[in-house]
Amino acid sequence: MSRVYLDHNATTPLRAEARSAMIAAMDVAGNPSSVHAEGRAAKGILEKARQQVAAATGAGNADIVFTSGATEAAALAFGGRGLLASVMEHEAVLAWCAPSLQVSGVSVQVREPEASTLQLANSETGILQSLPKGLAVSDVTQAVGKIPVAYSWSGVEMMFLSAHKFGGPKGVGALILPQGHDLTAQLRGGGQEMGRRSGTENIIGIAGMGAAIEAADKALSDGQMDRLAQFRNILEKAIEDAVPDTIFVGKGAERLPNTSCFISPGWKGETQVMAMDLAGFAVSAGSACSSGKVKASKVLQALGYSNEDASCAVRVSLGVETTEDDVLRFAEAWTKKRLGRRAA
Repeated sequence: MSRVYLDHNATTPLRAEARSAMIAAMDVAGNPSSVHAEGRAAKGILEKARQQVAAATGAGNADIVFTSGATEAAALAFGGRGLLASVMEHEAVLAWCAPSLQVSGVSVQVREPEASTLQLANSETGILQSLPKGLAVSDVTQAVGKIPVAYSWSGVEMMFLSAHKFGGPKGVGALILPQGHDLTAQLRGGGQEMGRRSGTENIIGIAGMGAAIEAADKALSDGQMDRLAQFRNILEKAIEDAVPDTIFVGKGAERLPNTSCFISPGWKGETQVMAMDLAGFAVSAGSACSSGKVKASKVLQALGYSNEDASCAVRVSLGVETTEDDVLRFAEAWTKKRLGRRAA
């Protein structure tokens, strides 16, 4: 039986639209900074993608700066600012920000928005945060393509995202910021990307990002994420019916439609991941950037779970190709392993 990929929050398979756009871009020889016809052709690809990102994120009145991914975009946004953050932020944010914001229930308490950063969606739990007006920076990496994101209406100064979270290629991302906003460039040289990020742009990757975000935005409008939310609920009910003491993190709160994080007390998350891998299912024990580290999730600890329970969590994240049969097969395989351990 074929394997089932249920780790889309870590990375998504490349969309067909992105693949086609990237192949087409490979045949364009020019440098987008050149003024001849070949350079203008490359520049056209670059600007089309910029428009696609702006349209999908409601950022028509903003500047879009392409980067190598969300991590670089975060460095560009945070460099030298010293903003406040919660411990639930991604490590790419906490590398620059003081983790001093308090968590109450499932919500992060932001009292000084202009001096703070807050993620829109948590990668491990799928829990959504309400972004206060005037917020300095928001990591919307996990949200784009799964829920509506509108920069212009948010009142947030800057947002950043990564292509491989919505069906684009790995190694390309973007920072959204006010038009003409002054930033200290992290990469200096030729002055590309409006002087914010020097270096010849990754035209092939950027073309894929633009096509992917356009396709993801259309799928969102067509109700594809509503379908995944139904599958997520089917999965959780099947597991809960079979193993009632399973703890579903954030259930009842606003969550990403594709994400389920659950705790099975006494069964380590890493062990669950390995057991499911052998059974043909790809899931994770938390953020892909922290996998392999034998320690409890700081996100779950911030939400009030004990070290022991936090170390017994797994995340299942669905994608556009996920079917109802996939989630039911997973629930059956997971339940069989869980009950088998108890009987042993």
